[in-house]
Amino acid sequence: MQDEKFIRLALKLAEKGRETTSPNPMVGAVAVKGDKILAMGFHRKFGAPHAEVVALKACGNHTKGATLYVNLEPCCHYGKTPPCTDLIIQSKIKRVVCSTIDPNPLVNGKGIRRLRKAGIKVDVGILEEEAKKLNEAYFKYITTKIPFVILRIVGSLNGMVSSVNTAAAAAYTDAILWDVSIIKSPHLYPLPYSEREIGSSSTKNILAGTENEISNCLEMLKPPDSKYIILAPLDEQNEVSKNVKEFRVWKIKKKKNGGLALLPFLKRCGKEGIASLLVEGGSVILSSFLKQKLADKILYEITPDISGREELFGDLGIKKMSETIVLKNCEWRKSDGSLLVSGYPAF
Repeated sequence: MQDEKFIRLALKLAEKGRETTSPNPMVGAVAVKGDKILAMGFHRKFGAPHAEVVALKACGNHTKGATLYVNLEPCCHYGKTPPCTDLIIQSKIKRVVCSTIDPNPLVNGKGIRRLRKAGIKVDVGILEEEAKKLNEAYFKYITTKIPFVILRIVGSLNGMVSSVNTAAAAAYTDAILWDVSIIKSPHLYPLPYSEREIGSSSTKNILAGTENEISNCLEMLKPPDSKYIILAPLDEQNEVSKNVKEFRVWKIKKKKNGGLALLPFLKRCGKEGIASLLVEGGSVILSSFLKQKLADKILYEITPDISGREELFGDLGIKKMSETIVLKNCEWRKSDGSLLVSGYPAF
């Protein structure tokens, strides 16, 4: 089917902006006349021209009567750039095919209505599930103002923290929440401190732990800048602030029944423009996200070893089989002898 063919191409183009568009969505666009591709484009980075604009401007004066394929509804409001719907109408596009409606309250069907009002035929829903999965972090963030949370877990065959140093379950996110005790553990991260890379050049790093753990971990960080944030328990805030003056320090409360109060932390992440968060946690942090039902996705790597060190999780409060946390829409993949399971917890 031609529509599906060109939407798949739009999705592939959109993927190219994975590391640079957040908190905007990843979008690809393909302009077609008959069965001939006139031009293609994708949203390269936050603040740059949108995919539709890139593709239509590359077409020159050949857009009249063409079809435009996009994986997300064209915007109809002024933001960092003008509305895409205006240029589509001006270009005399005959038909627009998009995978899914944009959940952004400023759009959310308004772009489609604007195009139809101008006499353009609009079809929605081609490869909708694939399109939603591609922008799953954006969909969560734009509707809740808190980040899409991914728990990365590396465990042995007997359910302990694995002693295998692996990056097979890595995923790109706007920020990484690190449990300092895990980073400092030599059997988990055996590389010398000088060779460790905490995050990428555009990733914010949030370090969580006790005052002593954080202070002892500072030697492994790159020169201080705005990428590094210290997440300190409220009762240790003053001491942490004295020892890490060059870093930003966020307070976090402890819950009465144990664990950390994560929702206020996630709301602050949202205000900072963090649309997605990868959690590299120890048992306290992982258990806190699961008990508070704040994990959106889990990447669980099962390594081929039997370990006797730390347990992966603390008490999750699960007393009955009916309370079991089940992962939905699971995918299974082998990687370097390990088995990677990814899925979405159904709380």
